Formats: sequence, C-alpha cells, structure tokens
Amino acid sequence: MKIKPFAALRPPKSLVEQVECRAYDVLNSEEARAEAAGNPMSMYHINKPEINLESGATDTDPRVYDVAAQQLKKFVDEGWLLRDDKECYYLYAQTMNGKTQYGLVVCCHAEDYNQGLIKKHELTRRDKEDDRMRHILSTRAQIGPVFLAYRQGTVLRMLVERYAKTSAEYDFIAPIDGFRHQLWVIADEADIATITTEFAAIPVMYIADGHHRSAAAARVCSELAAENAQHTGNEEYNYYMAVCFPEEQLTILDYNRVVKDLNGLTEEEFLNALSKNFELQCMGSEEYRPKELHEFSLYLQGQWYSLKAKQGTYDETNPISVLDVDISSRLILDEILGIKDLRTDKRIDFVGGLRGLGELKHRVDSGEMKLALALYPVKMEQIMAIADAGQIMPPKATWFEPKLRSGLFVHTF
Repeated sequence: MKIKPFAALRPPKSLVEQVECRAYDVLNSEEARAEAAGNPMSMYHINKPEINLESGATDTDPRVYDVAAQQLKKFVDEGWLLRDDKECYYLYAQTMNGKTQYGLVVCCHAEDYNQGLIKKHELTRRDKEDDRMRHILSTRAQIGPVFLAYRQGTVLRMLVERYAKTSAEYDFIAPIDGFRHQLWVIADEADIATITTEFAAIPVMYIADGHHRSAAAARVCSELAAENAQHTGNEEYNYYMAVCFPEEQLTILDYNRVVKDLNGLTEEEFLNALSKNFELQCMGSEEYRPKELHEFSLYLQGQWYSLKAKQGTYDETNPISVLDVDISSRLILDEILGIKDLRTDKRIDFVGGLRGLGELKHRVDSGEMKLALALYPVKMEQIMAIADAGQIMPPKATWFEPKLRSGLFVHTF
C-alpha cells in the first residue's frame, strides 16, 4: 500500500466536542438540523451543508456544494479548524461496550483503489458518487474518512500499543451513540517512517465502509490529473483520507429486515412455505436472537421463530451462496414474498443491529410491518473472501459499529 502522512485541519482540543459530528450518510437533513441547532461550530455545517439553507432544503439542492466550501473557509477563518504544523499520521480509537478498536489515520493513493488493491465488496450508485465528487471538488477537501480493514503485523501492533498508553489529544464520549472516541497525533519522524514502510508491505486492504467516498476520491484524482499537464502522481489530490483498522478488531452487527406483507399468503401458508427450506421452531414471545450462521429469527404475530437453513440450500464452496443474507434473500424474500430487488422494493426496510431486536418487535407490533427477520452477523473473513474473489456482497449485508466521527481531521489538497 502506498500511503502518506498529511497535515490535517482539525479542531483545537477545547473545541473538539462542539465541532465533531456523525458521518454525513447516517442521518437525514432534518436530523442534522436538530443536532446542529444553536452550534455554528458543528461540522454538520460542512458535511450536511443544506442545514445552512432555508428550512426544507435537502442534500440534493445544487447550492449545497458552494455552501460547503464557504463553511469550510469560515471554520478556518474563525479558528475552529487549525492546520497541523507538519505532516503526521494519527491514531484513532473507538470504544463500544468495553471493546476498543485502534485505527491509523493515513492518506491512501487512489491508484491502489483503481488497481483493486483497496478491495471493495459493494456496488456503488453513480448519483451518490457524483454527490461526493462534487463535495470534494467544491471544498478541495475530504471531510469524512473511508473505513478500511487490514491484516496487522507485529511492528504496527507494538507501535499502536505504545501510543495508546499515552495521553490522547482528544478524548470524549460522543452524544447519540454514547461511545468513547480518542485521537493521538503521531508526529515523530521515526514512527512516521515506520508506518509508511510497514504499510508498503501490506498487499491489500478492504473497504469496510465508504465505498462511495472511495470511488468519488478516485474520480476526483482522475479528473484533476487530466487537467494537469505536469501531473506526476505525487500531487496531494492523488491521496484520500482513511482510517485503517486491524480486521480482527472490527465489530460487525446484524443487519435485519422488516417486511410490510406476506405477499397474499396467510400466516399458516407462509410458515408452511418456509418449512420447505428451513427447520422451523416456535420460540415463544420472548425475544430470540440467532445463535449461529444459517440460523434466522422470525417475528410474526407476537411469536418468535427459529429458522435453520437445511443442508443443500446453500453452497459452502461459494462465498456468496453461503452468506445468510443471500440465503434469506433467495429463499424467503424472493421465493416466498416476491421481493426481487432489495434496493428498490418499497415493501421492505432494514434495521441496523444497534437498535436491537426490540426495534423489530415494535415495528411489527405497531402494525407498520407484518414480519421481522433477524440475521446472524456477517463475519469479516466472509467479507474479505468475497472481496478477494472479486465478487460483490448482496445489498444491506453489513453494519459496522462504531461509526467514524467527522470533524476530528480533514484532508485538503
């Protein structure tokens, strides 16, 4: 991997909790307005710039890109973001439920993405790429980092452990999620050289979250390179900001489904149809969570059921077919419920595992939905196997937590 340090724009220590915010793509415009209310220093003013416009304006408003650039300039002019004196790496730690994961904040080279060395497992939508590309070009900055996973060696592990024992530059509990976030600045030249050298020996990395940001950054690089007759490949626009976590530290939560109807079937007919490919067992009214791969929890008419996929319903040698998200999509959502496209069908919605099984129960009991389906979480080794095979995960398959915060560091070019 070709990486480099960068001189980040970041908030003074005393202001970090006023500046930092959630990522742009985990909340809508009105939620961002509410969270930023009364706080001109909130990074939402840059990464959700529509909140600076009249009420009702959304992130599709064409004015948002100019507003984002104006707000970034304001943050710098006001001293809410300050540039580090030299190019550094950073160590970013997140603690959720007593478990801490440590990521190195670096700038990755777009060519590694273009050549497939930074591997993806999701399809991207052109309109979402266009949005991020316009945001990056308008601000000449990457506000939110890409979330990458890598296989960590001993040298980097020891370096991270050494920094983690020292006092962090930032250390706060974030609102909303309640998780702890910490940041250390790695400015020592020897440590910077060590990180650069160690990453050069890493053959591949994997996108955990941020497929659209990665694609947009690569497109920005291509566009600016084409405009620059003196392009060398070393210009700052060739690089984009990422936080790289050891794959064994990452937490993937379940990503569950709720469906509005039974496709014209009665409850009895639906359960009978399930018995063709699943071993069914009623677990009663108490919440029931899947215990292992290929087991699902169904909530229907106030009862929880265990569904275990029968042998022969999936191919252990195929990294896609063996996924629970594929099994449930093929044999339940498509074959029985007639839901062909998870991205566009309005009869289905998705609930991240952080909300718990209680959220599934609530949406069914309220009458909004007819049934809920809870899945066992995807494993990181499954994601890497699919990426290594050059294949694409089915939609709505992974939910990583904690999410990266925005505003702790900004890369400009």
